[in-house]
Amino acid sequence: MSNLTFFKLDNLGPGREGAPLPERLIEGDPRFLNWDVEQTADGKLRTGVWEVTPGTIRSIKGGVWEYCHILSGVSELIEDGKEPIRIQAGDNFVMKPDYVGKWRCIETTRKIWIIYGSA
Repeated sequence: MSNLTFFKLDNLGPGREGAPLPERLIEGDPRFLNWDVEQTADGKLRTGVWEVTPGTIRSIKGGVWEYCHILSGVSELIEDGKEPIRIQAGDNFVMKPDYVGKWRCIETTRKIWIIYGSA
């Protein structure tokens, strides 16, 4: 067994479909696809690929750190009390524990995510 895991972005297989919780939906009808790629035995560290279609949702990180690498699309992050930040392919950022804001998807956006912690 190898200690390497590769993201096969051109062959992720079928994604797990989802939608925002009703209390987190702000605007539109965004839909999610999620591909889980790897996780530690205790589940504290997880990684995968996520895609969202246009709309706006409430983003609440709770007790987790999330690193994101945007693969495609255009969105805005609007942290509570801050100005919107446009994100697009090639952007990288970390959402720290207790981040609260909005994720506004303008064009279907796909990202690689790595989450550490427990929600």
